[in-house]
Amino acid sequence: MTSTVPLTGADARPAPIGLPEPTLAELAAADDVRFLLATFVDMTGRPCAKLVPVSAADELQFEGMGFAGYAAGMIGQNPQDPDLVVFPDLASYAPLPFVKEGLAMVQCDPHVEGVPWPYAPRVALKHTLAKLAERGMRPMVGAELEYFLVRTADNGTIITADERDSSPNPCYDARGVTRMYEHLTEISAAMNSLGWGNYANDHEDGAGQFEQNFAYADALTTADRVITARYIIAMLAAERDMTATFMPKPFTDRPGNGMHLHLSLWDDSGPLFPDDSDGRSLGLSAQAYSFIGGVLEHSSALLAYLAPTVNSYKRRNAQTTVSGATWSPRKATYGGNDRTHFIRVPDGNRIELRGGDGSGNPYLMMASVLEAGLDGIDRQVDPGDPCGPGIQPDSAADLPSTLLHAAAALRADTTVLGALCGSRAVGEYYADAKEQEFLSWHNQVSQWEVDSYLTHV
Repeated sequence: MTSTVPLTGADARPAPIGLPEPTLAELAAADDVRFLLATFVDMTGRPCAKLVPVSAADELQFEGMGFAGYAAGMIGQNPQDPDLVVFPDLASYAPLPFVKEGLAMVQCDPHVEGVPWPYAPRVALKHTLAKLAERGMRPMVGAELEYFLVRTADNGTIITADERDSSPNPCYDARGVTRMYEHLTEISAAMNSLGWGNYANDHEDGAGQFEQNFAYADALTTADRVITARYIIAMLAAERDMTATFMPKPFTDRPGNGMHLHLSLWDDSGPLFPDDSDGRSLGLSAQAYSFIGGVLEHSSALLAYLAPTVNSYKRRNAQTTVSGATWSPRKATYGGNDRTHFIRVPDGNRIELRGGDGSGNPYLMMASVLEAGLDGIDRQVDPGDPCGPGIQPDSAADLPSTLLHAAAALRADTTVLGALCGSRAVGEYYADAKEQEFLSWHNQVSQWEVDSYLTHV
C-alpha cells in the first residue's frame, strides 16, 4: 500500500542550531551501552525493534534501519511494498540497564522511499502536533497506566500472581502494595533514573491490579514514555515469573485496565485552559469548553482508537464488578471532579479523558483526540453545562457497545476518519482492520455458546 499523503515541513528532521548535539553513538558511549533497541510501534501499539550494536549506531542514525513492514504488523503495507526505513529520534533515547546491562531503547519514525510513513502512529502524532504548532499551541499530556500482574495456572487459566491478593475491594491496600514491593520499587527507580518523575505507585481496584504514575510532559514525550514504560514493566515482571498485562478486561468479575489521559493546551504565555471567571464553575476558558465540545461530539468515532480491541468492550459494558464499579463511562458526558464521566475536570488546568483503556496506542489516542478537540475549537462547539455528580442524562450520546460499532462510527465521522496525517485512507485502513478483528472473534464458537445452546431446543 503506497501513501499519497505528502508529509513535509515539521515532519522533516531539523538542522542543528548552535553547538552540535551528541550523536546516538556518543549518547550510547556515555552510558556504556552496547546494544540499542531501534523501536517503532504498529497501529496496535505493539513495539517492534531491531537489536543494533553500537558499532552500527551511526548507520542507524544517518542511514536508517530497514524493516519488512508487512511482517511487522498492522502498518499499512503489503508483502510487495518497499521497506520501512526507521530513523531514531534522539530525544527519546533511554538507557535500560535495569532490563539488561548495556541496553538502551530509542523510538524511531518509519519512512518509505524517503517520506515519513503516514500509517506509522508516531508519524501521525507528529503531524497533528505540527498543526497545533502552526497555531502557536502545544499539548501537554499525562497518562495513567493500569495493569494486572498474573501467572498461568497448571490448567492454562490466568491467576493473580500474588495468591494472597484476593480481596473484592483491594484498592490502595497497603499489604498488597508491600507484597509487590520489589517489583513496584524497581519500576519506580527505573522511571526516576530516566527523569520521568514517578510520583505514585498504588494497588488499583482489582485483585492483582496496579498503577504507576509519572509526571506529565509534552504529548510526544508522554506517548514515547508509555511505550517504554509498558516494555519495562513487562520485562521486569517476566524476570519474577509474572506476566504484566495491559489487557482491558482479563477477568470477568474484576474492573479492567484503563489508560486515562490528562490533557491541556499551552502557548508561549502559559496554559490556555484555566479561567477563574468561568461561569460554569469548573475554572475553564471558552477555548477549553470548545475543546471538550469537539471531543464529546466525536466521542463515538474516537472509541475506535481509545478502546481498540474486542476485549475493550467487555470492560466498557460490564454491568458491575466485585468492587462495585467499572470505572468505565458508557455515555459521552462531562463534569467536574467525578470519575463516572467520559471527561472529568479535576481542576481548571486540565481535563481527564476517561474513555481509553490499556490496549490503546498512545500515539493514535492522542492524535485523534487532539484533532477532535481542535475541530471543536475551530467551530466553537458548546458542550452545554457540565453534568452533576453521577448524572448521565438521556440526551447524552451512548458510546459504541462493540468494536464493530466503533469501527462503523469511525467510518461515519469524516473528521476523525481523516485525523491521522490528514488521510482518510489511513482511517479506512484502520477501520477495515478493526472490523476484521471483530469478525475474527465473532466467528469463534465460545464455551458460553455451547453451554447456552447445545441442548437449548
